[in-house]
This record gives sequence, structure tokens and C-alpha cells, in this order.
Amino acid sequence: MPLNKTARDRIQALKEEYERLQPGKESLLKMIDEAEIPESVYNSNAIENSTLTLKETEKILMDMELARNVSIREVFEAKNLARVAGYIRDKSNESAMNEELILLLHQMLIGGIDDKIAGRFRKEGEYVRVGTQVAPGPELVKTMIADILVEYSSDMTSYFIDKIATFHLDFEIVHPFNDGNGRIGRVLINYQLLRLGLPGVIIRDKEKKIYYKSFDDYRDKENKKTMGKMLSLALMESLHKRVTYLKGENVIALSDYVKQHSKSASTLSNAARRQTIPAFREKGVWKIGDSLSPT
Repeated sequence: MPLNKTARDRIQALKEEYERLQPGKESLLKMIDEAEIPESVYNSNAIENSTLTLKETEKILMDMELARNVSIREVFEAKNLARVAGYIRDKSNESAMNEELILLLHQMLIGGIDDKIAGRFRKEGEYVRVGTQVAPGPELVKTMIADILVEYSSDMTSYFIDKIATFHLDFEIVHPFNDGNGRIGRVLINYQLLRLGLPGVIIRDKEKKIYYKSFDDYRDKENKKTMGKMLSLALMESLHKRVTYLKGENVIALSDYVKQHSKSASTLSNAARRQTIPAFREKGVWKIGDSLSPT
């Protein structure tokens, strides 16, 4: 089921405002993107059961000493994923998504962690699970990835969020790599958005249950709506954040806004999650521009 018209209209209005405010403020947008990398890296790795906290991830990316011993693998996972995130931001306008790009991103992600499997699809004898299901056999991977790439690039009628949701669902069901499938899949979501002139999104560890449910809904019911809704809300949040900063508004915690205007905390929190107010998260804290008129 495609994304409903109300959500599409809200995204379109935000996209137009974002594009109108951009000229001359490219350095600000780059700064926002770079500041967001540790949070994006932390969440994507946490979904894959990394033990690193957001603060530890930030310290690793700044080459600072941690207060506890962590595995070398987790350090590499954080640094490599941050490098991938920076790479796609710089290269997204150069080429469309293709197999070569996907393999390069995987090499960047897994290189130094497990060089035997980095930068290549699964080969004969290499099987992986997707939740409780066994992923398609390795002999099918290359053809299946080629098919979903063609489907994505040739679909000129579907709404872009629906196309990205379908690609992500199919990519994760194929699970083409021995390791790193989820992280590469989420990187590709952002590559696709950046190619469309839109900011990347963060799929958050706190929303892992609904994220995993989207795969169950697709596999069991051929229902793409759960993933599409999740991506649309994430995109609206990302756009709300950038529009707020581009307008030069003073950003405050939503909790402070509640106190200043004697509003219901639960009502505004629910509105933030539904993205019916221009709220967004930074380091897990809901924030908003203080120019929002209380209602």
C-alpha cells in the first residue's frame, strides 16, 4: 500500500521549504550533516547489538580515550561506518546506485574487521539468517540484487518513499553479505535520499521493534506500509530539523517549551512522534524552534 496523500503533501511542503531556504547556507547544512554522523553511527550499530553508547561512539570518532575497555571490532565498526556516511554525502551526486557502489561501501565498512568477506557478496557455502528465516542461497544473490536495482531504477511512477521502502525491504531479505547487511542497507536509504536532494535519515535503535516488524509485515503479508510510514516520519523529522536551523530559530528542548507555554507534555510528545509539530531529536532529546506558536 503506497504512502497516503496526507503524508505525501506534508513531505512535499517541507521539501519545498527546505529547497527555498538552502541557497547560500550550504556550509550550515554540511555542519548539521557532520554533527549528525555520531548519532547515526551509534543507532545503526546499536540495532546490530553493539554495546557502545552514543557518548562512547562520539569519543571513538574523535580519537578520545574511553572509560572502559571495548572490543577492537566495535571501534572499527564505529569508525568505518562514519567513514561510509561521510563518503556517501560527498559522492551521492556523482553516480546512481549500482552493484559496484554497494560492494565498495561494504569494503569500506567491513575492511579491517574481516577482510575475507569485505567487498563481496556471499559465495558458495555461505548462508545467513534474516531473523528466523534463512536468506536466499548464495548462488541467487547476485541475480536478485541486480533485479532489485533494475526495479528501483526503472520505476518511474511510484512515490519515492515507497520505492526506497521496497528496495530496503528486498535488500534485507536477500541479505547479500556475510555481515553488515543492515548497516549497508540503511546507508543505501540515505544514498537514495541524497540523490534526490533530500537529507539523510536516522533509523533509531529505540524504534527497532517497529523496524523489524516492517520486515515481518512485508514477508508475511506483502505489506510495505510499515516501512514506508517509518521512513516518511524519519524524513519529516530530518527536514524539520534542517528547516528550523535554516530559519535561524533558537532551538530549545521540547520539555522546556512545555514548561514555558504550560502545555501538555504527553500531547506534544505524541505530536512530535507523529511529526505534526516541527520537532526533531538531537542525541535522543526532542527539540523544537522556540518561534512555534503555542496552540
